[in-house]
Amino acid sequence: MAEAYANGVNFFDTADIYQNGASEHTVGQFLKQHPDVHYTTKIGRKDPLSVTSFNKEHLESYVEESLANLGVDSLDMVLLHCPPMSVYYMPETFFALDELKKSGKIQNYGVSVERVEEALKALSYDVSAVEIIFNMFRLRPRDLFFDQAKKNNVGILARVPLASGLLTGKYSLDTQFPADDHRTTNRNGELFDKGETFSGVDYKTGISAANELKKRLGTDNLASTALKFILMHDAVSTVIPGASKPSQIGRNTIASDLPELTPDQMNIVQDVYNKFIKDPVDYLW
Repeated sequence: MAEAYANGVNFFDTADIYQNGASEHTVGQFLKQHPDVHYTTKIGRKDPLSVTSFNKEHLESYVEESLANLGVDSLDMVLLHCPPMSVYYMPETFFALDELKKSGKIQNYGVSVERVEEALKALSYDVSAVEIIFNMFRLRPRDLFFDQAKKNNVGILARVPLASGLLTGKYSLDTQFPADDHRTTNRNGELFDKGETFSGVDYKTGISAANELKKRLGTDNLASTALKFILMHDAVSTVIPGASKPSQIGRNTIASDLPELTPDQMNIVQDVYNKFIKDPVDYLW
């Protein structure tokens, strides 16, 4: 976190289930030294995913645990952690969040979603932000959701911005991932929504598309270009790429200083998407 902060990052994304609360604790410790930092934490996935995990009793319990982990009196932003679609038709869930907001336990709330339809339905409630997968391999949110979010003054947090690393352009068909890595274990949705892994793109297809982008965009630094592409959309409030080493942080943060993509380059992204990705990804999420 210190390296990211030194590179100008002032927003961090975490969740109560990340490292069983240790991630929230780490963010909380950092906040004590850097009160200007903003963050969001996600709740609702501690237990096996079910509708009941998002009822009032559970939400109140999760919020109290996150407050303790972070060591704060009020949570900056709370997101429901990819709830089932049926939860969006349970207004009592969102009313419970309204009460937590009125009580001062949370400052803002929103949702982290899998599908555009969930994001659109969330706008029925008093959400401040929606965290959604958006990248060069997942364009549907831009076409169907972004304008609606802007009209409702709802922020967009772009997650999985590099399609689980495919959009770094560093992988090949010979790349091996650790046995317990979701890029090994969840390619067909064995553990959770398939769209979380490589944005739902078939791995071989994703390699071909990434290579095509590098060639046609004329860059060996596809990761930074992919992040800049997201930042080209004014509906996006922030991008949340992951990083496991300092060099990746530098690669990520430099994206904001890159020249804007030209109209021709934006068209190339669309063309590669249409050629390699749209069918079936566009129809599933």
